[in-house]
Amino acid sequence: MAEAERIIGTPDTPDADRDGQDPDRREGTGTDGTAAETERPRGKRRVAVLFAVAVVAYALDLISKMIVVARLEHHEPIEIVGDWLRFEAIRNAGAAFGFGEAFTVIFTVIAAAVIVVIIRLARKLYSLPWAIALGLLLGGALGNLTDRIFRSPGVFEGAVVDFIAPKHFAVFNLADSAIVCGGILIVLLSFRGLDPDGTVHKD
Repeated sequence: MAEAERIIGTPDTPDADRDGQDPDRREGTGTDGTAAETERPRGKRRVAVLFAVAVVAYALDLISKMIVVARLEHHEPIEIVGDWLRFEAIRNAGAAFGFGEAFTVIFTVIAAAVIVVIIRLARKLYSLPWAIALGLLLGGALGNLTDRIFRSPGVFEGAVVDFIAPKHFAVFNLADSAIVCGGILIVLLSFRGLDPDGTVHKD
């Protein structure tokens, strides 16, 4: 977990900024704890955003899969934009977009590990864009993990429900979309040098 946090870019100890400056002295504040008191509510708001985004992403994914299983599974695909985009219910035992179907249990463990890492990072979160990105990752990971645990053929081996089928592309679901969008946002934030704790570094 510590290694994952290091890769994402969150410092293990918030005692000092990257330039060695004491956080209590940032923006001209003293060491009387005023800055820390200001930062604490701000951090809580970012965590609230993270979990709100995660709940919305998870709920949309869960509801869409319930509708697909009830109305679309074992039925003909529904064309949305001709043959360029259609809804087609399939069960995917692999990772996102159908890759690695022989490693269902491994992908389940990875999804669970990602969730734990994100929850641990939340206590050091002071960046709104990072809160949104991690919320998307968390909601998407929870959505597919729910399928892995509760759907057939068994616990930790369940097949994920996919239904969005663009032409000449793999079939995916809303959880996959949330994960990809969160990952792209993290890459962009990393290129800009913005860390989850709100500090900006320059290479």
